[in-house]
Amino acid sequence: MQMMSRNVLLNMELEEDDDEDGDIGDVPDSRRPFLAPHSLLPSDLVLENFDQTIVCSTFGPLENQQDFRTPEFEEFNGKPDSLYFTDGQRRIDFVLVYEDETKKETNKKGTNEKQRRKRQAYESNLICHGLQLEATRSVSDDKLVFVKVHAPWEVLCTYAEIMHIKLPLKPNDLKTRSPFHTLNWFTKVLSVNESVIKPEQEFFTAPFEKSRMNDFYIQDRDSFFNPATRSRIVYFILSRVKYQVMNNVNKFGINRLVSSGIYKAAFPLHDCKFNYESEDPNCPSERYLLYREWAHPRSIYKKQPLDLIRKYYGEKIGIYFAWLGYYTQMLLLAAVVGVACFLYGYFSQDNCSWSKEVCDPDIGGQILMCPQCDKLCPFWRLNVTCESSKKLCIFDSFGTLVFAVFMGVWVTLFLEFWKRRQAELEYEWDTVELQQEEQARPEYEAQCNHVEEERIPFTACGKCIRVTLCASAVFFWILLIIASVIGIIVYRLSVFIVFSATLPTNPNGTDPIQKYLTPQMATSITASIISFIIIMILNTIYERVAIMITNFELPRTQTDYENSLTMKMFLFQFVNYYSSCFYIAFFKGKFVGYPGDPVYWLGKYRNEECDPGGCLLELTTQLTIIMGGKAIWNNIQEVLLPWVMNLFGRYQRVSGSENITPRWEQDYHLQPMGKLGLFYEYLEMIIQFGFVTLFVASFPLAPLLALVNNILEIRVDAWKLTTQYRRMVPEKARDIGAWQPIMQGIAILAVVTNAMIIAFTSDMIPRLVYYWSFSIPPYGDHSTYTMDGYINNTLSVFNITDFKNADKENPYIGLGNYTLCRYRDFRNPPGHPQEYKHNIYYWHVIAAKLAFIIVMEHIIYSVKFFISYAIPDVSKITKSKIKREKYLTQKLLHESHLKDLTKNMGLIAERMGEVVDNSVRPKLE
Repeated sequence: MQMMSRNVLLNMELEEDDDEDGDIGDVPDSRRPFLAPHSLLPSDLVLENFDQTIVCSTFGPLENQQDFRTPEFEEFNGKPDSLYFTDGQRRIDFVLVYEDETKKETNKKGTNEKQRRKRQAYESNLICHGLQLEATRSVSDDKLVFVKVHAPWEVLCTYAEIMHIKLPLKPNDLKTRSPFHTLNWFTKVLSVNESVIKPEQEFFTAPFEKSRMNDFYIQDRDSFFNPATRSRIVYFILSRVKYQVMNNVNKFGINRLVSSGIYKAAFPLHDCKFNYESEDPNCPSERYLLYREWAHPRSIYKKQPLDLIRKYYGEKIGIYFAWLGYYTQMLLLAAVVGVACFLYGYFSQDNCSWSKEVCDPDIGGQILMCPQCDKLCPFWRLNVTCESSKKLCIFDSFGTLVFAVFMGVWVTLFLEFWKRRQAELEYEWDTVELQQEEQARPEYEAQCNHVEEERIPFTACGKCIRVTLCASAVFFWILLIIASVIGIIVYRLSVFIVFSATLPTNPNGTDPIQKYLTPQMATSITASIISFIIIMILNTIYERVAIMITNFELPRTQTDYENSLTMKMFLFQFVNYYSSCFYIAFFKGKFVGYPGDPVYWLGKYRNEECDPGGCLLELTTQLTIIMGGKAIWNNIQEVLLPWVMNLFGRYQRVSGSENITPRWEQDYHLQPMGKLGLFYEYLEMIIQFGFVTLFVASFPLAPLLALVNNILEIRVDAWKLTTQYRRMVPEKARDIGAWQPIMQGIAILAVVTNAMIIAFTSDMIPRLVYYWSFSIPPYGDHSTYTMDGYINNTLSVFNITDFKNADKENPYIGLGNYTLCRYRDFRNPPGHPQEYKHNIYYWHVIAAKLAFIIVMEHIIYSVKFFISYAIPDVSKITKSKIKREKYLTQKLLHESHLKDLTKNMGLIAERMGEVVDNSVRPKLE
C-alpha cells in the first residue's frame, strides 16, 4: 500500500530559477531518488520506495504557503564542548549553516526570499523524514544560523537496514596471534600507547535488520551507532531529500543547496578541540587522541593508529593512510639499495676513464666540437663539459643497471604484499562484501527509468553516446598537453641559440658558475621551470573539465564515480607530468642528423642535441626540478594555505570581548576538504610512485627522497585533517580503488622505460661494446681490453666545407680558422667511400641495445610473474578467518532464528492445546 503524506515541495513553475550549478539534482518528477518508507516516523511523512512514486502537496504562490515545519530556535547554552542539543540528550549528527536571508543585502530582487523558501521547504521535509532539527544563531556573527540535525533511534534503524550497514552481533572471541609476537619488545616502542588509545573490541557483524533487532549486540542505544555511522546515515538522507519542483522537475540534495549558496556549509562535528581534551565526560576526545598520538611531530616515529583513524574518519580515509604507511615502509628497502648504488657511483667516479679523457687538456681540451646551431653558435672545446661528465659518472655506472633490475622486482613485491595487507584490512574493517552493500548515488537514482524491469538511467545507445563524448573530451585535453610539450620543445630549440651566443664557453674563467652553467644546462633549467608552470595551469583547468565529464557520464555508485574520475584525471596528469621526461629520455638528441645535414623542426628550428656526456644528466635535472617543485607547491597548497586562511579568519572574528564559541561554530570556521576529497593526496603519491619507478635508472636517490617526503607527508596530512579541516563525512571503502590498477600499469611500463633509459639514454651499452669489441683488433689498436680512447672513438669527424644545403650560406664559415670538428655520432669520416653514413660501430651498438632490452625485459617480467603467482592476494590465515567468521555469524543468526521459531511454535501449541481443551471439555460434561 502506497504511503500518502504532506511532503513540502515548492512549486516554482512560474518563477525564475536562480540556481546556476548545473543539472545535478534536477530531475523530472517521474524520475526521483528513493527514500525507504519508515513506519515509525510521523504519519504526515512522505517517503519514496524503490518502486513507488510520491504524492506531493504542491502549493501555490510563495506568500500563501504556511505548511512549513521549521526547526525551533534555541540560545547557545554556554558549553563550548557540547555535542548535543540544548536539552543535553539528543546528539548532533550533522550541522547545516546558512546566512539569515532577512539580514542579507539583497543582490537581486526576490532572490533572498526564494532562497529562504527553498531552505524552509527542505528543512520541513527533513523533519517529515524523521530528523530532528534545532537552530542556533552564531555568537560572533548574527547573520549566521546553525541548524543542528539529530537522527532518532527509529530513523537510524530504518536507514541502517536500507544501507545494509553491518553492525555488531556478538563480541569476537577468536584469538589472533601476531606473527611477530617474538619481537613485541621492539614493536612496542614503535606502537601507540595502548593505555592512551585502547584497542577496539572485535565483533561478529551482520547487515542490520529491524525484524531481527534482538539478535544484535545492543547494550546501549546511544552507543550502538557510533558517531561516524550516524553521520553517514544522516548524510544519506540529506543528499536525497527534495526541496523544489519546477516545470515538473524535482530538485534535491544538500550538495546542490550548498553549491547554490542557500546553505553555506554542511558537515559533521569534530568531537573536541584538537589540543585539549573535552570537558564533557561522555566525550571520548578521539580528535585529541589522534592529534597527540598521530599528527603531533613527536609521534613521527610511531605506527599509525589505523583503527582509530578508521573509527573517526571512516574506512576511506583509513585505507588511504594504511596504503601510504605501507608504501613508505617498502620505500625503506628501495632507499637503502638506491643509496648504496649512488655511493658506488660516487666513490668509483675517480676510476671513470672516459670522464678523465673529457677533462684532460691534452685530449678533451684538443677536441674541437662542431657548433650545435646555425650561425650564432661558436665552436667549443670538449673539456667545457668536464664537470658534467664527472657528475654523470655517478649516475651512469654499473650500479644503475643493478638498481634498475632491483626496482623492477621491488615494485612487484610492493604491489603483491599490499594486496595481502589490504585483504587483512578488509577482514578487520568489515568491508569484504562492501560492493554488495553500496547504494546508488542519488544523481543516478534520480535519472533512472524502468527499462526491461531494470532501474537504469539511459538505454544502451545513450550510454554509448555518453562514453564516446567523454572519451573524446579526455582525448582532446591529452592532445592539448602534447601541444604544450611541443611548444616547450620549440622554446628549447630557439632559446638554446641565445644561450649559446651569450654564455661564455671558456672553462678557465674566474666565475665558478661558469663551470656548471653551460648552454645545455641553462636551456634545460629554464624549460623545466616553464614546463612546471604550464603543468600547474593546465591541471587547474582540467580538474573542472574532468568533473563535468564524469557528472555527464553518470556512474552508478560513489565508488564507480571516483574510479571513473580517477582514470580521467590520471591519464591527463600522466601526460602532464611525464611528457617532458619521456622527451628528454627517448627523443632528445636521437634524430638530429649531422652537421652537414641537420634535422629541422617545422622547417625552421634545428633539433637540439644532447650534451656530449648524454641526456641522462639532463633527465636527472628534469626529475629533480619537477619532483622538488611539485613537493614545494603541494606543501604550500596543502599546509600553508589552509593555515593562513584559518589564521586570517580568526583575526577577523576577534572583537573587543571574545565570546565562548560553540563546537559547531569552531568547526564551521575551519577549511572544507574540497569536492575531490582524497584524490589529490593519492595523485601526489602515485605521481611520485611513477617518478620512483619509471625513471629510477637515471636517479637512484629518488626512493630516498620519496621516503623522507612520505614520512613527513603522513604527519602533515594527519595534522591537516585533525587541525585545519572540517570533519569529512565518513565513507566506506574496501580498497584504494582505481589507483591499484594504475600502479600495476606503471609497474609494467617501468620495466620498459628503465631498460630503454639504460639502452638509449645512458652510454653504458656503447661503452661495453667498445670495451669488448672495439678496443682490441680487428677494430681497435689496443692489445688488451681497455676504455682508453673511448671518447675519440665515439666522436665522429666533420669537414666544415661539406655543408650540403646549396640554398643557404654555409653557417660555419667565418666562425674561426677551422677545417674539421667533431660531433656525437657513429658515422664514417669525410673521404670515406660512404662518408657520413653510419659505421659498423653504430650497428654493433644498435644490436647490443636491442638485445639488452629484450633480455632485461624478459628476465624481469619472468621474475615479476613468478612472484605474482607465488604470492597469493589473500593469505591462508585471512581466508580461514573470513570463512570461520562467516560460518559463526550464520550460525548465530540461525540459532537465534530457531529460538524464535521454537518460541513461536510453543505459543502456538499452547494456544491450540487451550482450544482443544475448551472444545473437548463440554463434550465430557
